[in-house]
Amino acid sequence: MQVETDPRDVGLCPDRLERIDAWMRGYVESGRLAGLSVSVLRGGKTAFFRAHGHADLARDRPFAADTITRIYSMTKPLTSLAVLMLYEEGRFQLDDPVARFLPEFAEMRVMTGGNRAKIETEPALRAITIRDLLTHTSGLTYGFMEATLVDALYRQNEIDFQTSTLPLADLVAKLAQQPLLAQPGAEWNYSVATDVLGHLVAVVSGIDFADFMRTRILRPLGMDDTDFFVPEEKHGRFAANYAFDRAGKLRLYDDSVGSRFLAPPPLASGGGGLVSTAADYLRFCRMILNLGERDGVRLLGRKTVELMLMNHLPGDLAAMGQPRFAESSYAGIGFGLGFSVMLDPARAQILGTPGEVSWGGVASTSFWIDPDEDMAVLLLTQLVPSSALPLRRELRVLTYAAIES
Repeated sequence: MQVETDPRDVGLCPDRLERIDAWMRGYVESGRLAGLSVSVLRGGKTAFFRAHGHADLARDRPFAADTITRIYSMTKPLTSLAVLMLYEEGRFQLDDPVARFLPEFAEMRVMTGGNRAKIETEPALRAITIRDLLTHTSGLTYGFMEATLVDALYRQNEIDFQTSTLPLADLVAKLAQQPLLAQPGAEWNYSVATDVLGHLVAVVSGIDFADFMRTRILRPLGMDDTDFFVPEEKHGRFAANYAFDRAGKLRLYDDSVGSRFLAPPPLASGGGGLVSTAADYLRFCRMILNLGERDGVRLLGRKTVELMLMNHLPGDLAAMGQPRFAESSYAGIGFGLGFSVMLDPARAQILGTPGEVSWGGVASTSFWIDPDEDMAVLLLTQLVPSSALPLRRELRVLTYAAIES
C-alpha cells in the first residue's frame, strides 16, 4: 500500500509518526507480536503505513499490506452498515420489534436468578427492537463471557456463530429459545446481537447474508480481499493467529494452513466472520469519513451516517453495566449503531475526540475514525485475546500526538 501524501501536507508531524514505527519494531523484536501493520489516513489520503514482522513465523512469510487477517468483531460495523442500507430503503424503522421479521423473538423471557439446575425467569417487559440489536442493549450475550447463568446456557447449547455447523436461521432460532441476560434496553452487554442482524438482513432482503455483503457492500467498495473465507488462490497471504503460552511466549493459536477460514463456513457470522486486509478495511473507513460515499459509490446517505455515529445510549457504557471490556475502560464511551463513540476523553482517560468512533476484534485488530480530525487509524495483527497487550491505547497516544494542525 502506497503512502499517498507527505504527512506535513495533512497536518501530521513526520518525526512523531516515526515513533509508531519504533513502537511496532519493539513489539516484534521482543517477541510479543509475530507481525503487525499500522495505517494512518488523514485528509482522505494515506499519510503513514508500515508493516513489520511475520504473518506466519513457521513459514517465514512477512506481514504486508496485502496480508489477510481474521478481523473478527470488526465485521460488526459492516453488518450494521447492511442493516442501515435496508433502513434507508424503507424496509423497517429502527424501533420496530425484531419479532416483526423474526417471530421466534416474540415472547422472550429474562433471567432473574436461580442456578444451573433451574434458572428463574420473568417475561420481557418490552420487545427487542432493531435498535437494541445495533446497540447491544437487547439482553443477549456471548457464551465466552463465562460470567452468568445465561452465557453458561449458550455454551451448553452450542450457541456459537463462529463454530456452529447449523444454518444461520436455525442457530438464530435456537438462540431465541434461551433466556435474556437483562431486560431489553436496560443494560449494555456485548453479544451475538450482530449475528441476529445478519439473519435479519437475509430475511428482509431475501438474499443470503454473505451474498448481500459481497454484492451490496464489499465488491462496490473494492474490498476484494474481504470475505467470510480465504479462497484457495489467496491462501499464501493468510496470516497465522497466535496467543501467549504460560511462559509468555508466542504459541500458534490457529495455523494459516488448515484453518477453518480457508473454506466457506456453514454460516456467515455477521458478528465476527470476515477476513480482510489493511487496504480493504481502509476503504470502509474512507467511506465513513466521506459520509457514505467512496469513489463515486454511495452506500448510505449523509444523514444516516451521521445517525450511525451518534451515541444511542442514555449515558456511557460504564453507566449501563460495562465498566471495562478488553483492555479499555468504558467510562466516557458511548455506543452508536455499530461502533463505540467517544463522549469524553477526560473520563475515558485517553487521547481522543468527542464523536470519534471505533471498534476492534479479538485477535487485537482495531480501528478508529475521527470525523473532526478527518482521520482514521487501522491496526492489524493476529494475537488473541485482544486484552493480552495494551496495543490500542498505546497506538492512540502515538497517533494523536502526531497531529500538528
